[in-house]
Amino acid sequence: MLRLGFARRLASADRCLYGTWVKTPALEPVEILADAGFDFLVLDQEHAPLTFEFAYAATVAAQGAGLSVLVRVPDRSGSHLQRLLDAGVDGILVPRVTSVDEASAAVRQMTFSPAGDRGIGITSRAGRWGGLPRAEYLRFGDEEVLRAVQLEEIGALEAVEEILDVAGLNGVFLGMGDLQLSSGLPESDPSIQKLVDRFLTAARERGVPAGTAVQNAAQAHAAADRGYRFVMVSNDTSLLRTAATSLAGQLSEGASHGV
Repeated sequence: MLRLGFARRLASADRCLYGTWVKTPALEPVEILADAGFDFLVLDQEHAPLTFEFAYAATVAAQGAGLSVLVRVPDRSGSHLQRLLDAGVDGILVPRVTSVDEASAAVRQMTFSPAGDRGIGITSRAGRWGGLPRAEYLRFGDEEVLRAVQLEEIGALEAVEEILDVAGLNGVFLGMGDLQLSSGLPESDPSIQKLVDRFLTAARERGVPAGTAVQNAAQAHAAADRGYRFVMVSNDTSLLRTAATSLAGQLSEGASHGV
């Protein structure tokens, strides 16, 4: 049975899809988050010590539990893309893309030749170890795998229309944290909000699903209402910290009352 790729899930979904980041190099959080009911997970190789070997194992575990798996690669060099795609991930986020040329280079490495530079690896997991028909393997890789770039600087957002016109790009992500850091402006600043509106308008007009990351459910619902199509909410380590801190606080409060 052929599975539904993440790009097609986004295109056919009648709602925003919600996921969370995985930063812990262990399979238990993957299983717990799958049981919790998220739509997808994003393995964070940029800001967490996640190896290729872990990403491979986590992809197998999460997809087996019915989740889509995206990977945020460590950088925009492209050195990790081929092996992750061969591992059968559902999509990739390329961080800190600042120009049309960088976006084009990233997308080409995730697109099969001759339109791009991705090599054929049909005997890999993505090809079901050679069991997937060649035509379906190539079609799925080009049509159903999410190829997304992260825009995180003012210059990138000011060029958003040209970046989103890159052939083969089928996803875009707004990195608000780094946008605030690079600009020196808070998220609430009118100039930042104007750029966000421009970003979402450009994505909507081109039919490119836009994503972002937030900290809680209220922010996630607000992002969906604003037009984002996929949203990452918190992450495994923050969820653990929040629950642990809350419980420890309750225990301390109880102890102070002689409970």
